[in-house]
Amino acid sequence: MGGVMLILMLLCMWAGTTLGEDPYLFFTWNVTYGTISPLGVPQQGILINGQFPGPNINSTSNNNLVINIFNNLDEPFLITWSGVQQRKNSWQDGTLGTMCPIPPGTNYTYHFQVKDQIGSYMYYPVTSMHRASGGFGGLKINSRLLIPVPYPDPADEYNIIAGDWFSKGHTGLKKVLDSGRNLGRCDGVHINGKVAKGDGKDEPLFTMEPGKTYKYRICNVGIKTSLNIRFQGHPMKLVEMEGSHVVQNVYESLDVHVGQCFSVLVTADQEPKDYYIVASTRFTKREVTATGIIRYTNGKGTASPELPPAPVGWAWSLNQFRTFRWNLTASAARPNPQGSYHYGSINITRTIKLANTASKVNGKLRYAINGVSYVEQTTPLKLAEYYNVADKVFKYDNIADDPPAEISEIKMEPIVLNLTHRTFIEIIFENRETAIQSWHLSGYSFFAVAIEPGTWTPEKRKNYNLLDAVSRHTVQVFPHSWAAILLTFDNCGMWNIRSEIWDRHYLGQQLYLSVLSPNRSLRDEYNLPDDQLICGVVEGMPKPPPYSM
Repeated sequence: MGGVMLILMLLCMWAGTTLGEDPYLFFTWNVTYGTISPLGVPQQGILINGQFPGPNINSTSNNNLVINIFNNLDEPFLITWSGVQQRKNSWQDGTLGTMCPIPPGTNYTYHFQVKDQIGSYMYYPVTSMHRASGGFGGLKINSRLLIPVPYPDPADEYNIIAGDWFSKGHTGLKKVLDSGRNLGRCDGVHINGKVAKGDGKDEPLFTMEPGKTYKYRICNVGIKTSLNIRFQGHPMKLVEMEGSHVVQNVYESLDVHVGQCFSVLVTADQEPKDYYIVASTRFTKREVTATGIIRYTNGKGTASPELPPAPVGWAWSLNQFRTFRWNLTASAARPNPQGSYHYGSINITRTIKLANTASKVNGKLRYAINGVSYVEQTTPLKLAEYYNVADKVFKYDNIADDPPAEISEIKMEPIVLNLTHRTFIEIIFENRETAIQSWHLSGYSFFAVAIEPGTWTPEKRKNYNLLDAVSRHTVQVFPHSWAAILLTFDNCGMWNIRSEIWDRHYLGQQLYLSVLSPNRSLRDEYNLPDDQLICGVVEGMPKPPPYSM
């Protein structure tokens, strides 16, 4: 009898351990070249498992993702998971400052958890100009079943991966930038790698049943151009933005800037027939438009050729930004539930102003932050820091927190700012150029408290939204304007601030933030994974002592 009881106890312990761990999702991806036709003309693109765009990842809060990527290209390749916070785990962030790229003909397996997050995200390559040829896709994180969502379950969910497109491909674009020239304007726009011909023979991208409501997750995965998204004859109810439930306002159209993702609800309440979804460029001299078909299941009739017009000017877009509000009554997956984190009452410990500029270095175009243009290193910054040889790769705090009013010369070197763990910091993005900017911060979400024209001064803080600014990871900055964000740097690691405008990123507009665990504790940061790729000056060096509890 005692033996039976012991077996039962062991079985219960085993079940508790097994069932208590968050689920694992496993993926195997083969990255290859292949023929694609996003603008109707065949060209070489980058495929994942033969797909363009790549596979959509369907996960739930706290799932563990294991993604084995085989690089069958002829160049090193690396993917980042934009917006996934990689808590304590910048080793898996997929940026060149934290990871070695995957060499051609080899593979690497990412292991990360979508910890305490929900929402719509995307992934894309960070190496070279690969993002301009594909290798991107959607990543959604569903709420767990026990967590209520502030709207009824939709009849179905659809992903819209839209972006500008340059016909030269990543190799041609790289040559243009390496020669010191600007990319110029895009050749077209795609929606899920396609564009409708409008001849009445287009297959639908999506279908809707009359009377039902559908959720569309919309991401701008382009490399340069803001897009305006609208549904012919159908308003959109905005419900989520970059991982945060928002106040559910209704819009006829939405500006989605490069690197941003929104979720909207659309109800099929119009005459049953075909309708267009429209994506058109914003802030360009010539508007470029792509369309896709949405078909009612019992519909009869083609879509009207009369497309809903796009808004004009960036003042409209700025005013739309001011309507976005955090939903303070919604439950969420965060450690600090929405509405309980009173960021407006926390004292700011440091203000960092980041001014983006463009200039020539040795006759070639470079983009800079506070007078320094970032240069990629053969040794990832995080590896150099972990192995205690940072001085061989970069210098900390090599840009000032407050840049000069005039920046005449540009230096070329890595940029790393050293931040104190758990400090509450204000970052001001100051756009001194004539083109719109879009900034992303990895490892965190921040409160985008203001965007305004002109020059920032401390007096501008009185205009901040200190109550319900949306917690997000990407923010646009209009020409000759500024944006302010607030956040607590409580996630140890090496984290990337980068321009999502990819020619600017490639030519120097990015930096890294080092947030170190003061006690080298596993409570704050994970150790270097055993299977992590090692490259650069640390290759062959003995591994440092691991962190401990």
